[in-house]
Amino acid sequence: MVVAFVFIIIVALAMFFALRKKPAVPTPMPVGYKELLIKHVAFYRNLDDAGQLLFRQKVQSFLGYVRIHGVDTTVDDLDKLLVAASAVIPIFGFPEWKYYNLTDVLLYPGNFSETNFSTTGNPDVLGMVGEGAMQRMMILSKPALHNGFGNTMGKENTGIHEFVHLIDKDDGVVDGLPEELLEKKYTIPWLHLMAENIAAIKAGKSDINVYGATNHAEFFAVASEYFFAQPALFKTIHPELYALLSQIFHQHPPGGGMRNNWGN
Repeated sequence: MVVAFVFIIIVALAMFFALRKKPAVPTPMPVGYKELLIKHVAFYRNLDDAGQLLFRQKVQSFLGYVRIHGVDTTVDDLDKLLVAASAVIPIFGFPEWKYYNLTDVLLYPGNFSETNFSTTGNPDVLGMVGEGAMQRMMILSKPALHNGFGNTMGKENTGIHEFVHLIDKDDGVVDGLPEELLEKKYTIPWLHLMAENIAAIKAGKSDINVYGATNHAEFFAVASEYFFAQPALFKTIHPELYALLSQIFHQHPPGGGMRNNWGN
């Protein structure tokens, strides 16, 4: 694992000193990408034709400025599409959004340690957004990435979780309060809702993943996973959270029973 760690540091330093203001060069979409998206991404599958076209355009744009590497694992077309889908889903309601705070995604063959990125010794980290020398980088467990899209009845999606953290970080701090997206009039209601729901999780009175009670940042990411993975159920059980997350993300996820004018 030492080799993998050294590789990460080398890549991070290279990215740090690279000129990142060059125009994005579109990357050709993988062969059969429409079929792969239909088969593996429920969010895309539930969109109308116009929504699917917009989704594909956003996927292609993302793949044009973010590089995806495998560390001790291979990266195939489906891996790239699932990373891109994880990025596109939470910003689908924003016509011009780009992840200016991300240049590279590293895929690991399994869970890893947060301290030394080792995959041995029962590590429990599924994904993380880089800091320090790893600024503008993200690490994802490849199995966790696939499981998030493969379990159509689940409420968890590691890829979406980490990209929500990245969106949260856009204002400079990961704190569960995405100031770039949340209108000021909704700030206090959102803070109150987070506090109420974290208390409910701790009391065992919520179906939201217990990890969401860790802090405000994790609650925002965990609730967002649920919001996008099971929008109809989330809207039924957590109508106030659903309403505010719809304001934050400027969308009603397909499958939640409400229509959107995508990109408007």
